[in-house]
Amino acid sequence: MFGKLFKKKEEVIDVSLTAPVSGEVVALEEVPDPVFSEKMMGDGVAIKPANGEVVSPVNGEIIQVFPTKHAVGIRAENGAEILIHIGLETVSLDGEGFTSYVKEGDQVKQGDKLIHFDMDIVHEKAKSTVTPIIITNTDDMRNIEAKTIKQVTAGQDEILQVTK
Repeated sequence: MFGKLFKKKEEVIDVSLTAPVSGEVVALEEVPDPVFSEKMMGDGVAIKPANGEVVSPVNGEIIQVFPTKHAVGIRAENGAEILIHIGLETVSLDGEGFTSYVKEGDQVKQGDKLIHFDMDIVHEKAKSTVTPIIITNTDDMRNIEAKTIKQVTAGQDEILQVTK
């Protein structure tokens, strides 16, 4: 009778990440930056964006929005910490061409708009528009599986399955 009343809340173990940007999926090892390609920050995938809209890949909490708005960190319901890094060497743009729609502490749902960036500015002034999506606390996760999909639509197509 009291079993349901005192039952522990079930912990979320698996989380599916949908693409935060539309475009072509690229293996992390192919990203032209050793910090990402050698997985120094963690495991994940990258996407060559087709447009400048970035949405949340999961339900979770915004844990960081970089002052330059070129990257955002999200903690998923299973504790996975996700970094979406828009372009390569974009920190040097000092926010030019980036608009953030979220701030630290915000709760987001999968598909919510996070950031907009001007593709032309990033293409012209940064090393690349390729956008890594990294699980920065990879060591805390049991498994990170990249899906075999080449073209993705933001907020719709699954790119990673993360198991705690």
